[in-house]
Amino acid sequence: MEEIDFILDSTKESMNGSIAHLEKEFLNIRAGKASPAMLGGVMVDYYGSQTPLSQVANINTPDARTITVQPWEKNMLHPIEKAIMVANLGFNPMNNGDNIIISVPPLTEERRRDLVKQAKAEAEDAKIGIRNARKDANTEIKKLEKDGMSEDVCKSAEDEVQELTNSYIKKIDELLSHKEAEIMKV
Repeated sequence: MEEIDFILDSTKESMNGSIAHLEKEFLNIRAGKASPAMLGGVMVDYYGSQTPLSQVANINTPDARTITVQPWEKNMLHPIEKAIMVANLGFNPMNNGDNIIISVPPLTEERRRDLVKQAKAEAEDAKIGIRNARKDANTEIKKLEKDGMSEDVCKSAEDEVQELTNSYIKKIDELLSHKEAEIMKV
């Protein structure tokens, strides 16, 4: 039975990883209002090494349509501005000598649909991760059955894995519908 518990625990861990990854990806899909997470993937050339923007500047959102980036070193203004442009986020940063100010444009209907498509693709990737975890768990359970574990124990373990899979897939669907509503809200 210990082996079954171990398989179930590692399956849960793997499925939780898929959910966590999905939530992280959803943060990068902007939903209309400004958020520091929008610049989460921006890497800045900081004295020759690529460094996340959040490690060289303060990122704030004074209102729903504006992001301000205040570098800790004044000479980093231009590299940060360049990095934001290179990241191709659809932003036009303005440098006022102290800060970089980004006006977040309102989303067009077409752009919203694209973002929903992107969110659906991320959700599908997460579901694939969940299904792969299920497949791995079932393979391990079959091995145990072959090695002499009782058929009933293995069958109930497979049922448990399927229940886990169903609950995680449902959670992904809930996250997706929430993100979709967030994106489509004008």
